[in-house]
Amino acid sequence: MKRKLCLAFALMLLAFMVKTQAQTPADASAIKQTALDYIEGWYEGNAERMEKSLHPELAKRIVRNSPEGRSRLDQMGAMTLVQGTRRGGGKETPKEKQQKDVTILDVFENAASVKVVAADWIDYLHVAKFNGRWVIVNVLWELKPQKK
Repeated sequence: MKRKLCLAFALMLLAFMVKTQAQTPADASAIKQTALDYIEGWYEGNAERMEKSLHPELAKRIVRNSPEGRSRLDQMGAMTLVQGTRRGGGKETPKEKQQKDVTILDVFENAASVKVVAADWIDYLHVAKFNGRWVIVNVLWELKPQKK
């Protein structure tokens, strides 16, 4: 029994070490900067900063529900998001309401999951190291409930 407990502890320690090694400080910094280029680029209306953060084949999706309770998947690509940014999409959000909390949820090798809490929505980003640079390849997002 004691041997099994020691083996289980050793396996958990090894798993923790592997996960820790998968995320270097340089990668963590680059992943966070990619997420900030995305959300701050939106708030600034900075299309170049937004575009830099995205893979050209990005898919940004949200599940919408009709009053009848039927779900549909709405989607936009990278260029739609970049053009919306260029038109000043996020510039209407007052500075004091520009929330941009970034949390790296997980990193393994060349893939990461990141949560961005913004003023009116929450984004779950899939970020990939593509040609040596971290870029967003998928976003699943949800609007925050309206305050009454």
